[in-house]
Amino acid sequence: MNLALWIVQGLLAAAFAVAGLLKLAKTRQQLAEKGMSWTPEFTDLQVKLIGLVEVLGAIGLVVPRLTGILPVLTPVAAFGLVLILGGAVQTHLRHKESPVAPLILGALCVFVALGRFGVLG
Repeated sequence: MNLALWIVQGLLAAAFAVAGLLKLAKTRQQLAEKGMSWTPEFTDLQVKLIGLVEVLGAIGLVVPRLTGILPVLTPVAAFGLVLILGGAVQTHLRHKESPVAPLILGALCVFVALGRFGVLG
């Protein structure tokens, strides 16, 4: 179980780091051109904050558990990302887009949160 959790944590951390850094590095217009049709309804600051939260979540998925410093922050980060992904699902539905990707990522974050809180055994 520990190995499975580490693999999922690593994949999630990579996905959120890339997505967050992209939002931090690009303008809303550039993100819209890349297919992020939701960006025009958010301000520049909101998009940057979403990117920052994603990067911090990616760090939180790995670093606390890896270093042994406050490892409880790993499942907390996973749960926090579930909340962000809930907003992503709503946004996808509002734009009549498929919410499958954020639902899958959310399910994986729930797996990490429950696994690292010790609920899954």
